[in-house]
Amino acid sequence: MNHSIYSADRMTHLKIVVVALFAGILVAGVSISARYTGSDEGYTQTARVMKAGKPVAVTSSNNSLVR
Repeated sequence: MNHSIYSADRMTHLKIVVVALFAGILVAGVSISARYTGSDEGYTQTARVMKAGKPVAVTSSNNSLVR
């Protein structure tokens, strides 16, 4: 048995192409089916509104800030 792809015959190349094509179709089918499973809840987007509060002064010392 020769393990080199360069010296392989025509049938061996055809088998490799068929296996690669089958694997590609299988991966595409699994990814498409995984994408479309579930309900429509994943397609809605919600946003959380944040309002600004009072300004805060940040200091590096332990002393309290008096204004």
